Amino acid sequence: MSQHPASTPSFEEATFSKVTWRLLPLLFLCYVASYLDRVNVGFAKLQMLADLKFSETVYGLGAGIFFIGYFIFEVPSNIILHKVGARLWIARIMITWGIISGAMIYVTTPEMFYVMRFLLGVAEAGFFPGVILYLTYWYPSHRRGKITALFMTGIALSGVIGGPLSGWIMHSMPGVYGMSGWQWMFILEAIPSLVLGVVIIFYMKDRIRDADWLSETEKQLLESQIKAEASQKQETSMGQMFANPKVWLSALIYFCFVMGLYGVSFWLPTIIKTTGVTDPLNIGLLTAIPYAFAAVAMVLVGRSADKHRERRWHVAIPAFLGAIGLLLSTMYDHNTIVAMAALTLATIGIMTTLPLFWSLPTAFLGGAAAAAGIALINSLGNLAGFVSPYLVGWLKDATQSTNSGMYVLAASLVLGGLLTLTVPARLVNK
Repeated sequence: MSQHPASTPSFEEATFSKVTWRLLPLLFLCYVASYLDRVNVGFAKLQMLADLKFSETVYGLGAGIFFIGYFIFEVPSNIILHKVGARLWIARIMITWGIISGAMIYVTTPEMFYVMRFLLGVAEAGFFPGVILYLTYWYPSHRRGKITALFMTGIALSGVIGGPLSGWIMHSMPGVYGMSGWQWMFILEAIPSLVLGVVIIFYMKDRIRDADWLSETEKQLLESQIKAEASQKQETSMGQMFANPKVWLSALIYFCFVMGLYGVSFWLPTIIKTTGVTDPLNIGLLTAIPYAFAAVAMVLVGRSADKHRERRWHVAIPAFLGAIGLLLSTMYDHNTIVAMAALTLATIGIMTTLPLFWSLPTAFLGGAAAAAGIALINSLGNLAGFVSPYLVGWLKDATQSTNSGMYVLAASLVLGGLLTLTVPARLVNK
C-alpha cells in the first residue's frame, strides 16, 4: 500500500517550509527594526555626548536603563500577548517603540535621556519573548534551533545594515533643517518600526487554525506535532514555574550571555574608534564586518545543533570563543586590523550562543506557564543589558580604557558556558 501523502517526510518538509517562508521574513524584519532602535544609541554617542556634554557614565546608565523598563513589564506583556494574540500585541509594541525612539531627538539633559530610554524599554517589553513563544505555536522543539537562529540573525543584520546606515546619516546630515546627525538618525531609523507595526495587523495570524494560507491537511499535520510535543512537557502552574530551579538557572545563563551581547552592541563603535578610526561613516562600515560573519555562523551552528540534536556544547563552545575574542581585542586595541579580527571572533561567539540558548528552556517549559517562564528568563537575563553598558561606562571613566570592561564581559561569557554544561543533556537534547 502506498503512503498517504500527508504522512510522508517530503510533505512534512514542504509544510514546514511553507510556514517558515510565511512567518520568518516579517518576524525577521521586525527584529532588525527593534534591535536597531534599541542599540543605535551606541552610534548616537559618537556625537551626542559632545553636543549634550554627557559623560561616559551618563551614557552607560542611559543605555542600560532601557532594560529596567524592559524588566518590569516583560512578564505582564507576554501574558497579555498569550491572551489577546501575537498579531495585535506585537503591532502595538512596534508602533509605540517607533514613536518613542523617534522622540529621542528632544533629549537635552541626562534626566530626559534616562526617562526616554526607560520608556523605550517599557514599550518594547514582550517583543522578543513573545516571538519565541509564538514560534512554539508553530514548530516542535527539534525544528526550533534553526528557526530561532534564522530569526535572531536579525541582530546581526541590524549590525550589517544599521552600522553603515547610522554612520552615513551622522556623517551626511548634520545641520539639515538645523538638526544634528544623531537626531536625524533617531528619526529615520524609527520609520521602519512604525510601518512594520501596521503591516503586522493585516498579515500575521495568531494560530495554526487561523492560517487561511494552509490547507486542512497541513493544519492537521502541524497541530498533531505541536500536541505530541506538548504531551511530553511538564505542565506547570505559575507558582511552580517561579519555584522551578531550572528556570532560574536558565535566567542566570542568559544573564551571562547578554552581558557579552550588550557590551559589544553598545560599545563596538567606541572600541573601533579607539583603534584610530574617527569618521562615523568608516566606523559604521567596520561594525558591519563582525555582524556579517556572525549571521553566517548563527545559521550554521543552529543547523548543526538540530542535525545532531545536541544543545549544550553548541551553546558553550561559542561562549568560550566569544570570551577569547574579547580578550584578544584588548591586547591589540591600537591595531585596527588585528582588533577587528578579534572583535569579529567575539561577535561570532556571543551572537551564536543566543538562539541556541533558547532551545534549553523551551525544551522543558510547557502549558500556560510557558508564556510567563520565557518572559521571566528573558527579563531577568536582560537585566545584564542594564549592568553591562553601565559597568563598562563606569570602568572607562575610572580607567580611561574599555579594556577592564572587556575582561568582565569575557569572564561572564565563560561562566555562562560552564553553567550551560551543568544542564542535564537528557533534558534538552531532543
